Parts: sequence; C-alpha cells; structure tokens
Amino acid sequence: MKKLYPDATAALDGLLRDGMLIAAGGFGLCGLPERLLDAIQASGVSNLTFASNNAGIDNEGIGKLLRTRQVSKMISSYVGENKEFERQYLAGEIEVEFCPQGTLAERMRAGGAGIPGFYTKTGVGTLVAEGKEVKEFDGQEYILERGIFADLAIVKAWKADETGNLVFRKTARNFNLPAATCGKVCVVEVEEIVPTGSLDPDGIHLPGVYVQRMIVGAPYDKKIEFTTTREREAV
Repeated sequence: MKKLYPDATAALDGLLRDGMLIAAGGFGLCGLPERLLDAIQASGVSNLTFASNNAGIDNEGIGKLLRTRQVSKMISSYVGENKEFERQYLAGEIEVEFCPQGTLAERMRAGGAGIPGFYTKTGVGTLVAEGKEVKEFDGQEYILERGIFADLAIVKAWKADETGNLVFRKTARNFNLPAATCGKVCVVEVEEIVPTGSLDPDGIHLPGVYVQRMIVGAPYDKKIEFTTTREREAV
C-alpha cells in the first residue's frame, strides 16, 4: 500500500467535507500539522469541529481556520495565547467544549482503542461534570467521559519510514500520538522519511498500521509562541 503523497492537498483529496470532526496533534506551537492545516484552509470546508489541545495562536495552526470562520466548535483544554479564539468564544460565535488536558488525551486514546467511554475523577464537583453520568467506585465519585472517534486525524511526526512507522520529537509527541489513533483516516506530515528497517523497532512511537497517508512537509520555520527577554546584567 503506497502511503506517500506529493503534497498536503493530494493527501487530503477525497477526505474533507463540511461538518466533520478532525483530531489534530500539537502542543502550543510544537508538533503542529502545518501543511495539512493550510490545505484544509485552502479547501474551503466549513462547520468543522476540532479536537485539539489548543488552537495555536493568531494566524498559526488552527488559528488560521478560526480567522476564516471554518471552525464551528473546539474540543479543547486551553484558549490562551489566541486572541481570536478568545474573542469568538466570549462573543458566542464558536462553541467550545472545555476538557481537562489529561482527560482530552485519554479521550483520544480511548477512541483509538475502540473504547466508547471511561470514568475519571478529574472534574468531579466542577462545571466539567455538568450533564455527565456520575458513578461511585470504592466510595469515590467518578464522571463518565466519552472516547473521541474522529472522521480524520492530522498529525506531525519527526521521522517516518516508508511503511508509516512514526517517531515524534520531544514535546511534539504531546497529543500527536493519541490523535493519530482516533481518526477513521490518519494523515501525517513528517520532517524526514527514512528507508524501511532503519528505525529502531523499540524506538517507534506509533506503528504504521495507524497511518494511511503521509507527506514530507519540510522545511519548517521554528516558531516561538512567547518571546521573553531580560536586560543584560551589568558586567
């Protein structure tokens, strides 16, 4: 099965439609599937729901699709650093399902494992628990959270071999791995593709069985979410 496509537009061909649920990897600006998000923006599809830790920042990551009003709902754990996301949420222009960070990762992982729901203590007694089933285990209350089953998963990896086995790099591993597993189709952009057999089997983070399509997205610019400086100390 040939998994490598020439570019993001070709890799997403036939997969996009209005109203779909997309699981996207990335953590802040680390590990964002930039080329795939650009192709989704260019396609013009709308009324999208994204399950993602955050929406990047203004005009970066999912933030680009917020600007073009292609996103109608975010399943997310963090709104900060994105003024347009904040503005649309406060103005009631976008639906936001806030989800604790660890719970969101587990919802994606559960979906990838075919688990429709699980119980967790996180959020018990808070707004997070409103409308959710509460069950007692060993005298402690837990709330039911639903697994995420996405129509499409888009992720970014550091390296891949020709069969789609993936290696993520440091913080960029956050959310990319669980997001990749919970989509009906997983499309990956990578910095480098190496020959099959050249990756250490014990170092593979995601087996290629989860990956249907790939592109090489390099080169990438290193983006900085927050620039913090201080004055030089007097010598």
